[in-house]
This record gives sequence, C-alpha cells and structure tokens, in this order.
Amino acid sequence: MAKYLVIVESPAKVKTIKKFLGANYEVMASQGHVRDLPKSQLGFDPEHDYEPKYITIRGKGDLLASLRKEVKKADKIYLATDPDREGEAISWHLYYALKLESKKVYRITFNEITKNAVKESLKNAREIDMNLVDAQQARRMLDRMVGYRISPLLWVKIKRGLSAGRVQSVALRIICDREDEINAFIPEEYWSLDVNLKVKGEKKPICAKYYGTTEKKQGITSKEQADSIMDSLNGAKFEVKEVRHGERVKKAPLPFTTSTLQQEASKVLNFSTQKTMRLAQQLYEGVDIKGEGTVGLITYLRTDSTRVSEEAETQAAEFIDVHYGEKYKTAAATEKKNSQKIQDAHEAIRPTDLNRMPIAIKEQLPRDLFRLYQLIWKRFVASRMSAAQYDTTSVKIQAKDQIFTLAASRMRFDGFMSVYTQEDDKEEENVLGGNLDENSVLEFQSFDPKQHFTQPPAHYTEASLVRAMEELGIGRPSTYAPTITTILARRYIAKENRNLYVTELGEVVNNMMKEAFPSIVDVNFTANMEALLDGVEEGTVKWKTIVSNFYPDLDEAVKKAEKDLAEVTIADEESDEVCELCGRRMVIKYGPHGRFLACPGFPECRNTKPYFEKIGVACPKCGKDIVMKKTKKGRKYYGCIDNPECDFMVWQKPSGEKCPRCGKLLLEKGNKLVCMDEQCGYVKNKPTEEK
Repeated sequence: MAKYLVIVESPAKVKTIKKFLGANYEVMASQGHVRDLPKSQLGFDPEHDYEPKYITIRGKGDLLASLRKEVKKADKIYLATDPDREGEAISWHLYYALKLESKKVYRITFNEITKNAVKESLKNAREIDMNLVDAQQARRMLDRMVGYRISPLLWVKIKRGLSAGRVQSVALRIICDREDEINAFIPEEYWSLDVNLKVKGEKKPICAKYYGTTEKKQGITSKEQADSIMDSLNGAKFEVKEVRHGERVKKAPLPFTTSTLQQEASKVLNFSTQKTMRLAQQLYEGVDIKGEGTVGLITYLRTDSTRVSEEAETQAAEFIDVHYGEKYKTAAATEKKNSQKIQDAHEAIRPTDLNRMPIAIKEQLPRDLFRLYQLIWKRFVASRMSAAQYDTTSVKIQAKDQIFTLAASRMRFDGFMSVYTQEDDKEEENVLGGNLDENSVLEFQSFDPKQHFTQPPAHYTEASLVRAMEELGIGRPSTYAPTITTILARRYIAKENRNLYVTELGEVVNNMMKEAFPSIVDVNFTANMEALLDGVEEGTVKWKTIVSNFYPDLDEAVKKAEKDLAEVTIADEESDEVCELCGRRMVIKYGPHGRFLACPGFPECRNTKPYFEKIGVACPKCGKDIVMKKTKKGRKYYGCIDNPECDFMVWQKPSGEKCPRCGKLLLEKGNKLVCMDEQCGYVKNKPTEEK
C-alpha cells in the first residue's frame, strides 16, 4: 500500500513520475484547477475586503472524491503542480478542497520531468508559497473585474456577445494603433546609386554604393539629383582612397524563453503561438521513446529566464567538446560560475538530455513535434558555443568630390552557426576577389540608379506582437498565446499570410474601449499593473491593496459608461435594399462576421444577404458604386459592387476627389489625401470638416 501521495496537474505526467518513484508512491492528477470563482456572479465582495468566493469547478466532484480516498490512506501528501504562480494556486486550492489541514503536506516543484529532478524535488520539499498564490489571486480577480463588468456593456452597446479583457483589450489596441500608423503613412521617394567598376587584374567587377560628398553623408531624394551626380562624374577618375581591414564577431543566441520560442517557431516553422505552446507542453510532459518509455524531452515551457543550471552547463560543455571540438566551446562554459548563485525558480527552455539528439528520435515523433524539439535542441547547443568570427573589409572610393563605399565580410570561424542560424544570420557575403588597395586601378563600367519608396511599419504578426507585448511589459509568458487566440476567436482581428489585421468589429470595440475605459486600454497603466503583480509575487505588495485600488475606479467608469452610452443603443438601421421575398425594407444587423442585411419580418421571412456599405464614390473603371467589403478573414477593403465583373479594389478608402496631376482617385491616409498611383506621388491635406 502506498504511503505517499503525489498530486500533479496533468494526467500525462502520472505514468512517468510513478515510474521514477516506485511502489511506495501513488501519483494522481488534479487535471488543472479544481476551484474557481463562480461563473454566474462577480465572485468577490467589495463590501467585505474583496474576499473571493471559490467554488468547486463543475465536473470535478468525482475527481476530488477519488483524491480524498487516496489522501486518507497516505502518510504524506506532495503537491507537485507546475512550477509557476498558476501551479502554486492549484496546490493551495487542492489543500483546501481536499481538507489537508491535519495532514503532512509538502509542496514540491521540478523544472523538468526526469528521474534526478523529481527525486531532488522530494529532498527540497517546502511549504506553499503564499506570495505566488496571492499574485495569482490578484491577477484572476483583476481579469474577472474587467471581463465581468465591461463585457455586458459591450453587449448592450454593440449588440453582440462580445468580451473585454485586461490584457486582450490592450493587445487589440496595440494592433489598432499600428493599423492607424499604416493607414496614415505616406511613402517618400528616395534613390540608390551604385557604380560598377572593373579592377585591373581581376575577373569580377566590383559594385560600390553611393555614400555622399567628401564633406558629408547624403541621401538622394529624386531622379534629378541622381542624374545630376551621374552627369557630374562623366569621365571622372575613380580611385581607392581607403581600405580598412577588421574583424567582427556574432555572439551566440541566448537559450529560449517562452516569448523567444513563440517568436522563432512562428518565423521558422510558421506555428501559431497556441500551437507552439501545445506542442511544447507535450515535449515537457513526456513522449514515448523506444527502450526508455515516456520521457520528458524539454524543461518547463513557461519562463522568462535565460538561466541554465550548472548540471546542464557541464553536460553542454562535454557534449560540444566531444561532437564539435574544444574551440567550439564558449569561454564562459570553461569557467566556474561560483559567483553566480542564482536561485530564481525557472531555467531557460532546453532539452533535458543533450545526448537525445533530434535525428536519433526523429522516427518516434510526429513531424511537428520533431521540428519544435529540433529547434529547441539546436538553439540550446548553439547558446553554449563560441561566437562566429568574420574578417571585414571596408573600402572608400572617390571620384571628384563624391564618395562611394564597399563593404565585404568573410566568415573565418563558424562557431555556433555550425549548429544554428536565424533569419538575420543568413546574410549574403560580399566577397572581394584578390587584394584591393590604394594602388588598385579602377575602370568605370556603369551606373545603376534605382528608385525606392519608404515603406510603412509592418503589420503585426503573432511573433512581432508577442515581442511587442514583452517589450511593453504587457502580460506574462503564460498569457501571450491565450490572449492572441482570444482576439482571433472573437474576430476582432484576422490573420492573413501571417499578418494580423483589425476587423471592422475590432475597430468598433477598440474605439468604444478607448472612449469609455481609457486606462484599461492604456499600455503604461497595464504594464504598471503587471509590475505590481510581480511585487505581490516578491512579497513587497499586498494583493488586496491592488484589487481595492483598482475596483472603485472601474466601477465608476462602468456606471458612467452605462449612463453615457445608453443613448447610443444601436437600433436596427434601415437599408435601401428591399427584401425580394416579401417586399419589406431590409435592416442592418451585427453577426459573428460583422454586419449583414436581414429581413425585419423574421421569423416569417428569414431572408439575409451580405451588407455592402456604399461610400458615395463611383468606381473609376465602370461607374458603379464603390463599397466597403471584407476578405474571408475579415480584413476591410474597398471594391466595386459589381465584382467579379469589375475587379477594381484598394485597401484605403477612396475620397471621391481626383488627382489634379494624373486624374486617378485620391485615397484617404490619416489626415492626407494621396494619389492611388504611387508613381504619381501627389499628396495634399484632407479638407477640415466644418462644424
């Protein structure tokens, strides 16, 4: 009979941990949270010190009953939920749900599911850390306050079952702000000017880029300026004025955190943040490997630390020495790190055993699981290797008073890049043949002028949104993926070719949030709130202080919005479309995909059709109406109502004015009107509306 009971979160871990601990241990799973705030009400009492009311989650009764049975038999109970504040809170809830006050109860955590880590955790058993629990309680209650007080208001205001969230509403705002920047962006023309020169005694010509005059660096803003420079150098002698030789090192990347793993998996493997976390969870909890049984392949996946344990450092140094050689080891790996006694809870994400090489277990893993494991394995090995080294050459070439430059680099030692290269590592090497020096004779061959336009900021992708949220201090490793998943599921944003676009619905919700709850969607306010929650975790801030300071302001804002926005109740707006089935005037309604036309005679007449908003501008191709449309994913654009017969479409809203230069339509971009023909480049200020 088992003397000890170990309770973990996930059933996937049970078999593996039981195998490590043997017959005296019973291992069971809580299957996540067992208690939570009730769904039917706010779940805390502002009148009585914001005390939360927890209830057993529906469907968990039988599970708790079977856990209580095992608790009665056990001499000691080990709560082994995940090593983060969410896991700590689950242990605390289990303590009360299972009535463990009279039992010997210990909290244990392990960063990886390996025999050593699990056995070591039993030696370092501790009490439940109430700072971590309180940080989770505060986060949960703040999220509940925002969700439960603002979401019903959105429902009334926008006539749909929408939702607001403390982090999701800020993430939506970040995307909307970027969309506004892109819409307001006006391209500016600039030119590049290259010169192709033949070097005496060399087969390949060289290509140098225009830098400026002998006095200063300068850009080229027009064709006339480029022509003027080329004319002034007609028949000029090109001479090498300076050759500098140097070296450059590219440092190895840091091992993965949750954020950097999500970003890299998105860029390299085209995984969504949600998919990355789901696969990483499987790799952490355990995968069946022939001859070994179920094995946890990576360390815990929710972390913002790049720390690596001494044991892992030693293993990495030995592995690199054997497989790559002494010179590939980073200098840091050969030094003893006695001064660095960091005891932070988490390590970076790394393989649990480097000798479990991806290629050796490829056949036993599904394709995507293998690709993610390989990415983590390569990144960790690379992070423990020496820097890549380059020889660099920079050349200054002069013709009259104009300067052209040429830069080249050649890899001397590949270092970590023998294992791992990122997108920006794959740079083309501009190699100079032979020895170019001040005495080299150059012969002019040709100029190569090119026109360019400045580009607007890029649309967010899941990867760049995660990076932005991390840099701004919004959300934490565990919240990035669920936040993005939620705003996609609510159809506030749409994903097309990796890019994230705001939908019409997202715009409406964001505008209302900015108007009624400016602090909730304020980036600095949200980042400050995250810092306060970290303070609770560190024991420097009381959790009820945060909650009690936050709620009265929110309550006041909701009451004010209820009063002010009540007048803006959206009635069904009549359209000029007539229902062809019953002759009634159709009305505009909101649905999951935005607006549509419906017959007001429902339920007798159930006719519906797409709603196209006319903007009062005629199509320049066929003269019919231009309407606002949406792609399948929900991104807005403007096209001819007669599509597919007429294929006119633009992303920006046409103004109805024509370009005085070329006669094409002017498009609205922020407070400017811009010609739809980029080559024309006509821009003017938007006329201000008279009030």
